[in-house]
Amino acid sequence: MSRHQNLNHVYPNAQQNQPMFSRHLTAFGSHWLPPTQAPLGGWRNVHFPSYPCRPGVPPPPQLSHPTRHLSGAFQPQDTHNTNWARLQSKQHLPPGFPFHGFPHRHFHLGLMECSDKEPPYKRRRSSEERAPGDRSKGSPKREYAPRQARSATTSPNCWFKDGKPPPPGTSPPRQALELKRQWEDFSHCYKSRPQSGGGRREPPFEFSVMSYNILSQDLLHDNNYLYKHCSSSILNWNHRLSNILKELKEHNADIMCLQEVQEDHYEKQIKPSLEALGYQCEYKRRTGRKPDGCAVVYKKDRFSLLSSHPVEYFRRGIPLLDRDNVGLVLLLRPTGSSRPEDCVCVANTHLLYNPRRGDIKLAQLAMLLAEISTVSRLPDGSSCPIILCGDFNSVPWSPLYSFVRESRLEYDGIPIGKVSGQEENPRGQRILTVPIWPLSLGVTQQCQYATAPTDVDRGITNLSVQDFAAPPMAAMNRPSIEHSLRLTSAYSHYLTEDSRPEITTCHSRTAITVDYIFYSAGTGDISTQPEGPLPRQGLQLLARLALVGQTDLEAVNGLPNEHNSSDHLPILACFRLCP
Repeated sequence: MSRHQNLNHVYPNAQQNQPMFSRHLTAFGSHWLPPTQAPLGGWRNVHFPSYPCRPGVPPPPQLSHPTRHLSGAFQPQDTHNTNWARLQSKQHLPPGFPFHGFPHRHFHLGLMECSDKEPPYKRRRSSEERAPGDRSKGSPKREYAPRQARSATTSPNCWFKDGKPPPPGTSPPRQALELKRQWEDFSHCYKSRPQSGGGRREPPFEFSVMSYNILSQDLLHDNNYLYKHCSSSILNWNHRLSNILKELKEHNADIMCLQEVQEDHYEKQIKPSLEALGYQCEYKRRTGRKPDGCAVVYKKDRFSLLSSHPVEYFRRGIPLLDRDNVGLVLLLRPTGSSRPEDCVCVANTHLLYNPRRGDIKLAQLAMLLAEISTVSRLPDGSSCPIILCGDFNSVPWSPLYSFVRESRLEYDGIPIGKVSGQEENPRGQRILTVPIWPLSLGVTQQCQYATAPTDVDRGITNLSVQDFAAPPMAAMNRPSIEHSLRLTSAYSHYLTEDSRPEITTCHSRTAITVDYIFYSAGTGDISTQPEGPLPRQGLQLLARLALVGQTDLEAVNGLPNEHNSSDHLPILACFRLCP
């Protein structure tokens, strides 16, 4: 008897109450590295004699990345279930049915509606599944090691609704476990540079970068159906703020790219706290009435700011670009360097969520890439190393992801609902138009400004159509787009142990990867290199904080939980700036 047949035996009316899908994710997790005994926030080397999942290496051909189909086993809060008494005893359960003291509630992300109507900002489910009332100077060399894993502590009734204890005679509350994430160290893959002429060579510059969607509190309230597996105390902002700030402090990244940063919380709490830790903060709020935005913060003793460029994707008079998403591009110079070529371009963005509007996402991305191309350009015409972080609302190996990594996308015949890969069978198979964005945007099919802005420091925030010259019509009529940045991913998107998918975001409706750190790979980098000559300057990936799989997240009751206060996990990588 299959698991779904078992469910039908326990819940005979399940087929009537909830739409089911025949295909679901397999359980995936990673426990391949031993826990560290290093002090909290310390580093150690981990040796990899044979590493099958290098950054940027495509997965084995027989594997496919998960989309929205997730059968979760998160523990529900509501213990007053009609089947509760019957499920307390194992003799009432079919043979082989998983039992943890609570009935399992299985969640399914359904199909979206018509292709032109956008859902609320973080909506993850379909109209068939909505319940009534739902609203839509660092040292030159570092050794890498994971931070210490804290021992599990018992949660004060965190599994029960509003913190109330269960009925007498029920099982005691489960322990509130904490995710254990290990550092994957690649520094041993690089040969040390020989000394030349007997002189003392200046050590290479090494730094760490984090990307983290911290979950805006307003968006949490607007989409509370996604977090019904959480008690109200876990969702309280004061509790979440304490956890988030603690997490940022422990990871201690040199550069942090944060998304869904609510403006009032940023100004009154987050910014002052980070400034007290030695960070300089740059922020761009979303346009319109949206309360959150993107922030890029960096350590003042490690970098100096050369320029900051906010990017607004909203364009009045262009229907394709009527959304309020934004980006932020910074040009940073490592401390102690005065050479013009010694700089790093850091970009942060949060693209549109709507799975059915891949055309909008590609246009937004093209605008950001055009700004990055301008900001990163050196006096000799080359580009400085680039780091592109953010929540792209697209899964690995989707057309949008492939466009970033492969620098080109032939989009002829691609339905707009398949651009991001969030839905396997999207409704409304409207095809991407040629061109995707209109000439009036002033961005070419090569993701370059048709005419460079006269004042680069203001980015493209206040530019109008008259600021650009119209690109050649023939080029705009080709069903392809490209860019020249040559980026690769810091993560492989598959767990090293068994090549099952990594997860960056997980709640009661889905578990997928949408968060990325892309970077300009330099000479000798371990990632798969793109075709053609390598850039004169680039980055080498030294280490990354490993992600986890579904089983790890089920053990902590999904996201958010008592220790992880966002529905996303932070991703973190360490780089060396190639000379």
